Amino acid sequence: MAEVKTILATDCGSTTTKAILIEKQGDEYRLVVRGEAPTTVEAPFDDVTVGVVNAVREVEELSGRKILFEGSNPGEGIKIQVPTKNDVGVDMYLSTSSAGGGLQMTVAGVVKMMSAESAQRAALGAGAIIMDTIAIDDGRKEYQKVERIRQLRPDMILMSGGTDGGTVKHLVDIAEMLISADPKPRLGIGVKLPVIYAGNKDAVEAVKQILGDRVDLRVVPNLRPTLDRENLQPAREAIHELFLQHVMQQAPGYSKLMTWTSSGIMSTPNAVGKIIQTIAEQEKINVLAVDIGGATTDVFSVFSGVFTRTVSANLGMSYSICNVLAEAGIENIRRWIPFLADEGYVRNQLRNKMIRPTTIPQTLRDLYIEQAVAREALRLAFEHHKSLARELKGVQQVRTIADAISQEGTGKTLVHLMDLDMIVGSGGILSHAPRRAEAALMMLDAYQPEGVTMLAVDSIFMMPQLGILSTIMPQAASQVFERDCLIKLGTSIVPVGIGKEGQTACTIAVRYRKSQECEAKTYAIPFGSIKVIPLGVGEKAEVVITPARGFDVGSGRGRLHTVEVEGGVVGLIIDARGRPLVIPSEDDKRIAKLREWMEALGLRPE
Repeated sequence: MAEVKTILATDCGSTTTKAILIEKQGDEYRLVVRGEAPTTVEAPFDDVTVGVVNAVREVEELSGRKILFEGSNPGEGIKIQVPTKNDVGVDMYLSTSSAGGGLQMTVAGVVKMMSAESAQRAALGAGAIIMDTIAIDDGRKEYQKVERIRQLRPDMILMSGGTDGGTVKHLVDIAEMLISADPKPRLGIGVKLPVIYAGNKDAVEAVKQILGDRVDLRVVPNLRPTLDRENLQPAREAIHELFLQHVMQQAPGYSKLMTWTSSGIMSTPNAVGKIIQTIAEQEKINVLAVDIGGATTDVFSVFSGVFTRTVSANLGMSYSICNVLAEAGIENIRRWIPFLADEGYVRNQLRNKMIRPTTIPQTLRDLYIEQAVAREALRLAFEHHKSLARELKGVQQVRTIADAISQEGTGKTLVHLMDLDMIVGSGGILSHAPRRAEAALMMLDAYQPEGVTMLAVDSIFMMPQLGILSTIMPQAASQVFERDCLIKLGTSIVPVGIGKEGQTACTIAVRYRKSQECEAKTYAIPFGSIKVIPLGVGEKAEVVITPARGFDVGSGRGRLHTVEVEGGVVGLIIDARGRPLVIPSEDDKRIAKLREWMEALGLRPE
């Protein structure tokens, strides 16, 4: 394979198609320019390549590089030149897509909290939006499930259940339910609905006999072959393959786009998951990433090498903003607003945003109300994520006396905030916050990290393009991610514990490494406060943290903790507000406290 010096990558979103140009400069790959144009998958264009060409034209104008050319065959039109020929074109072209609603799936399993939950993890990890989860024990009558499956019109169904050698009867019941419902795919007329079977291997023949040629059946190894083991990768690969063969082929213009790309088109959430996994693997760190959009919020995590993705399809900042209000409650949103705002005023603001989803805040008060909603959307999506990112349920374990006393069973969460190394925020409300400190404060409030954690945001949302690049050139993807995509806000240090207001929560000794001679400064941080210590982008310092009695920053309560930290555009943030974070209930005290925290980060309350 010839050396790849120029890479063009596009992400076809629901409303915007984003193109980036990456070039090899010296020994490393760097982002050169970015272009964007409206996505054209809907009428009147009905052709996704029109938006791609428009976005690439902007890249051409900004970079001065010729990439497009007129095809010589009749009706071929304009296309992307791959590989480079006579200084025209690029060496590689890749694309991701979430246009037209992305990949929409229904999953089915025998036991809701076991095989059906494993099927959810497989589908979500492959970048799907789950429309419904059907299980034998989900509490609905059979006719209700049949009616629901018939109404949904998913892109494909993932069917699972039973350990290998276990029950066959329940899988036969699910297959008969599918035949009764006779579901049709969302795209394509006369096309058979793809069904992936990833259940008990002993039930394969029985399921084949029932489903026959009524659906496009694909059999893969059981995704839960034993109670204590998941095998999700074969099901995820089958989902990706069927996504390319069925969904993409039926979507307007995608068959043409697929002839231009150097690799298959990948669903956008799947690609974001890939880059998060790549970074976690290369840096050997635990990562939490979020993409908060207008309609949905995706959360990705890698803890101890285990990747989990969840999508909260009802939580977002424009189309779904009133869902956040309904789910969080007005008081939970009001508690984050740093001025007196009555209930009716806040409700009206959010309803206006829902019916005019493309508007942006015009005043500082409007902005702070949206940021208050964002805190709750992020918190709720994270709670949802923690409920799915957990150990397998139903696994037999050797229990100690301590386990028995604590009443802890199987299915414990994988998310341990004290072990978290980095939080990456993406989406307009975080990436485009007027001041970076606002994004840092939103993430601190919503996730309440513990111990030592780096906070970062995605500068221009190019994680999807870097995700698909990471499957082919992981080193190039991580170089661009580190240097051009990620904006490090700074390291947060959070002592965990509860104390009295004003009492010292911890003492921080910072040794700067600006010159050969180390400069040391010590700070006493009172409980209930936030302190920002200057430490710029790329600067590192050794920090010795002495927590007060009863507080823990990672080495145990009251124990000294020494760590090397990196700065960012905000600095080194010491959050001594305690965990769990308590906000005063009285309005005047609450507003005073919120303003104090904002001013500590250099923000103007009003």
